[in-house]
Order: sequence, then structure tokens, then C-alpha cells
Amino acid sequence: MHIGPHQLSNRLFVAPMAGVTDRPFRQVCRRFGAGMAVSEMVASDPRLRTTHKSRRRIDHQGEVAPISVQIAGANPAQMADAAKYNVELGAQIIDINMGCPAKKVCNVAAGSALLKDEDLVGRILDAVVNAVTVPVTLKIRTGWDAHRRNAVRIARIAQSAGICALAVHGRTRACGFTGEAEYATIAAVKSQVSIPVIANGDIDTPEKAKRVLDETRADAIMIGRAAQGRPWIFRDIDHYLATGEKLAPPSLAELGRLLIDHLCELYELYADAGVRIARKHIFWYTKQLADSTAFRQHINRLETASAQVAAVEHFFTRLGEGDDGSLRGRELVA
Repeated sequence: MHIGPHQLSNRLFVAPMAGVTDRPFRQVCRRFGAGMAVSEMVASDPRLRTTHKSRRRIDHQGEVAPISVQIAGANPAQMADAAKYNVELGAQIIDINMGCPAKKVCNVAAGSALLKDEDLVGRILDAVVNAVTVPVTLKIRTGWDAHRRNAVRIARIAQSAGICALAVHGRTRACGFTGEAEYATIAAVKSQVSIPVIANGDIDTPEKAKRVLDETRADAIMIGRAAQGRPWIFRDIDHYLATGEKLAPPSLAELGRLLIDHLCELYELYADAGVRIARKHIFWYTKQLADSTAFRQHINRLETASAQVAAVEHFFTRLGEGDDGSLRGRELVA
């Protein structure tokens, strides 16, 4: 699959998720086979560029190309300027957020609220595409609510504006993340445009990935929540699509090493705040393991990186302890 001049290794995308898809998360997903990872959304308001949060979100040091940065806002001129600014900082693809359902985003007429104003959608897309020489992609939902599903019309506007690829989350803004994703709308979008369409929503197993690709005829799939604490899902799906065979989950020893590596990258990026950021990742990685509830409660009381790492090491050693006291590769508990 191509996005502009960039040839991707496969058709598996990491969905942009605020507060989740930071640089360490993107990097671990890429190591496990994701073809591309889109950054957390970066506000287009230039007054926010110097905040600690914004500086971390535009830090792409060591990332594998292509680097895709998602921008959010509702002002065409600001969005165009934000696109140019991020390209100067290393973005090789600009992604436009018209899919976020969060109230604080929609209340300022950004994210999925933009789907209510198709004229403004067109003006934003035209402004951003004309402002930069790199490919521009777009992420949307199927509409604002069940009475205003306009994904097909938005897709046509996007194609006319020069958008290079379109990701569609199969829910309206009103749905939030409840109910089942509506793949029929994604299929309708795919049938009406020639640009690549990326299907998103509820894809959490290799079998589901294949079914969604078959049902929608989408060019690629985008995975968000299912990758939290399970970044190897990209490796598993890629293998299943190629062979029809399922891979075994990581051993307990492999999972422990992966988690500690991820934690160290979080500490490096966030400094003192890394301990707090790490808690949710520890929860996601360990929630399927036996005897993990008390462990996570203990983790939430720890205040230093060294204490967190020691607790993780002790937990995994105790779970995997064999007669010789070593990690023996017990698999994840289903």
C-alpha cells in the first residue's frame, strides 16, 4: 500500500489515540509489525505549541518512516499553518482529525463536530492540502449521529480536495465507542471513491481483521484500543492474513521483558511524569494475567520508576517461577 510516495510494509495502521499513541507506543507497535502509526492529535492553535504536552507530541526522534502527524482544529488558516509547522519538524504525512468524539474537542467545533459542516470540511481540506507538499490523509466517523450519516459525501469532498487516504471509524460521533461498528457504511465509502480507504473500529483479532477487509473491501485496517497492552496484535494479524494461521501469544518471559522495555521508554520521554503515565500501560499489559488485580493496586501506590520496574520484575518472576526459579515461558491466561 502507498500513501503518496511512501510504500508501507503492510496495510496495518495504529490508530491515533490521545494520551496513548505517544512515541514509545508507536515505536513498540511498529516493532511488532504495524505498517504505519499516526501520532496523537496536535492542536492547530499556535498558542499551544510551547506547552510540555505539545513538545512531547512533536518529538519524533528515532521513529521509523513515514512519520504521520495528526492535527486538530476548526480554522482553515490555522490548520494550514499547523501542517506547515509540523512538516518543518519532520512530519512526512499530515493527518487531519475529523473523528475525535471527545466533548472538549467537539465543543470547539473540531474533531467529529466538523462533520456537521460540509462546507467547512472542504475549506479545511483545501487549505491543508495546498499548504504542504507532503501527503495529507483524513480520519472521520460515519457522521454526527444516526440521522446525519454523511461519510460518503465527506469522502467525495476529501477525494476532490486531494486527500491521499481516508480512515473511517465505523461509528457516528453520537455512538462514542458503544455498540458495534457499522462496516456497511465503510463499504459504501469504499465503493464511491478511488483513494485508499482504511477501516477502523472493533478490530481485535486476526479473524476479525480478515472479515472486516472482506466485508468492506477496504485497502487497510486501523487498530486502536485492541493494541493497548497487546502491540503484538499487528504481528498476529499480518501473519494470519498471509498464511491463514494463528501465532502463539508471547510467553510470560517475553511479555515481562516487553513491558519493562516499554516502561523505560516512557520514563525517558516523560521524566518524572513517566511513573504516572506508565500505570495505565501496566494495567493493559497485565489485565489478562492471573493474580494481577492486587499487583495493579500495588503499582498504583508506587511513586518512582525504580520501584515500578522492581515490582514488575517481581510479579513476572513469581508468576513464571519454575523449579529452578527462572521464568519458564508460561503463556498468557485467556
